Amino acid sequence: MNTQERKRSSFSGKLGYVLSAAGASVGLGNIWRFPYLAAKYGGGIFLLIYILLALTFGYTMIVAESAIGRMTRKSPVGAFKSFGKAKWLSFGGWINAIIPILIVPYYSVIGGWVIKYLVEYIKGNGKSLAVDGYFSEFISNGVSTELCFLVFCLFTLAIIYAGVRNGIERVSKMMMPVLILLSVIIAIYSVTRPGAIEGVKYFLIPNVKNFSWMTVVAAMGQMFYSLSIAMGILITFGSYMKKDVSLEDSTRNVEVFDTAIAMMAGLMIIPAVFAFSGGDPDTLQAGPSLMFITIPKVFQNMGFGTAVGILFFLLVLFAAITSSIALTESAVSTFEDELRWNRKKSTIIVGIIMVALGSLSSLGYGPLAVVKIIGMQFLDFFDFMTNSVMMPIAAVMTCLLVSKVVGIQRIEEEVMQGESSFRRRKIFIVMIKYLCPIFAVIILLSSVANAFGWISM
Repeated sequence: MNTQERKRSSFSGKLGYVLSAAGASVGLGNIWRFPYLAAKYGGGIFLLIYILLALTFGYTMIVAESAIGRMTRKSPVGAFKSFGKAKWLSFGGWINAIIPILIVPYYSVIGGWVIKYLVEYIKGNGKSLAVDGYFSEFISNGVSTELCFLVFCLFTLAIIYAGVRNGIERVSKMMMPVLILLSVIIAIYSVTRPGAIEGVKYFLIPNVKNFSWMTVVAAMGQMFYSLSIAMGILITFGSYMKKDVSLEDSTRNVEVFDTAIAMMAGLMIIPAVFAFSGGDPDTLQAGPSLMFITIPKVFQNMGFGTAVGILFFLLVLFAAITSSIALTESAVSTFEDELRWNRKKSTIIVGIIMVALGSLSSLGYGPLAVVKIIGMQFLDFFDFMTNSVMMPIAAVMTCLLVSKVVGIQRIEEEVMQGESSFRRRKIFIVMIKYLCPIFAVIILLSSVANAFGWISM
């Protein structure tokens, strides 16, 4: 273990970790899922509940996963095995490790779609993108989607191959400030459109009348997407964190980054769609439909639509890349640690898996459209299995590891490396022992029930 620790890569310091972890958190889930859920489940009241959960649920899971990673200096499988040989510990490690391996292929397919739209906006074809049926025609064209997917894959793998400091940290330090700047510019443009103020009020002002139990469930589910919880990423990134870096301060900074970008996404999209639709929140559709169908129509009806389209899809591309490199790094780190492969071999093998599984998702709306698993196309199936089933289970495993095996005392000792106190210790204890596992089980049950039509979310 000592030899491995000496050879293990690390971030240069706090800034490198924070920007890389924030980059992992700020992804497509923030930009297309958060605004949709906020609009559907009460606007301001959803935002308020989400922020409260970020300060409790999110904080606890980030600290727990990062501390486990830094304590063991290993990726998820090795980290869990460090605390015993029980089968459930091995299962907990592997489910955390497998999740990013399954997510990054279909995530890269969507990244390819973003590249296509960005290129078309740069070419001045924004009007074509707003035409009904353009998106459906594009994703049903196997050759076009596959090429865009492969370009995104190669770019991600090139960054991973460069290493932790020269690849992940360097790209995150460059992309995150640009991403923040672009989000502020687009948000200001959006909220100043005629008729947009009603959308701003709906999104920012809590209205108790809009509250329901599903508001809480939806906000809890969004936490997993937004903060990269239960994906193995934070354990892996924690293993690259130096001992003198403040874990609590870093966690707070990641929370701030993530929540700020989620709010910016809401201000970019909700007011613009409100102005476009005449104040109808139902116009905000879920997932790809929002980004690739509704948003181009909105931009086409706004002044400087092409310029805004370029900026918007550049922002989305940066968000997609920072998340994809985090997912891929977690997978590569697992191969390095468990199979003792070097970075080159690990990156190549993960790349082959990405292309193989991603091609199923890429072609799933075209040549492979007739093939479905439990009624879902490949991309939808992989998304359902990872986000709705595996991630809540992985979160429960992490909570059990900390509360039943590692112990709060050892986590506290890790958090206090170079610090005088564990400031949110009481919140951490209550959340990790009781509320976080309960929340995760609720998300699992409600997501599965919704997928099979037993309840409507």
